[in-house]
Amino acid sequence: MEYRKIGDTYYIRFDRGDEIVSGILDICRNEKIESAVYSGIGGLSKAEIQTFVPEKGEFETDTVEGMLELVSVNGNLVMDREGNYFHHTHSLVAYKEDGKHLVLGGHTKSLTVLYTGEIELRPVIGGAVRRRYNPETGTGFWDFAAN
Repeated sequence: MEYRKIGDTYYIRFDRGDEIVSGILDICRNEKIESAVYSGIGGLSKAEIQTFVPEKGEFETDTVEGMLELVSVNGNLVMDREGNYFHHTHSLVAYKEDGKHLVLGGHTKSLTVLYTGEIELRPVIGGAVRRRYNPETGTGFWDFAAN
């Protein structure tokens, strides 16, 4: 992985074997970025895509491996009031199986690079968005009162 800051934006190139979500979290920790949004594209060898099942209060994970096109990854990163980082990432991955083009998309657990991942990371400027846990849904949401 290699990245550069140009203006207020970070441009990240992930290389073979790098995991994109954890890499974004590492950059935010190293650069002291408290909240940000990101998007990108790439070529993957593995993707773990999740769907939240409200009745169970947990995520179900589907894993695909092989030559995968990262059609789109979009997400945000925030901290809670205790300084813990959380990401909310969604991805769309295309691949071929039995001669057919297929697509898998949803909440993203991890994305492992085969060829490259090109991500634009845009920190929130002039403040921060935080995270607040919602016990009713069992998940966290943006918290603007923490600013």
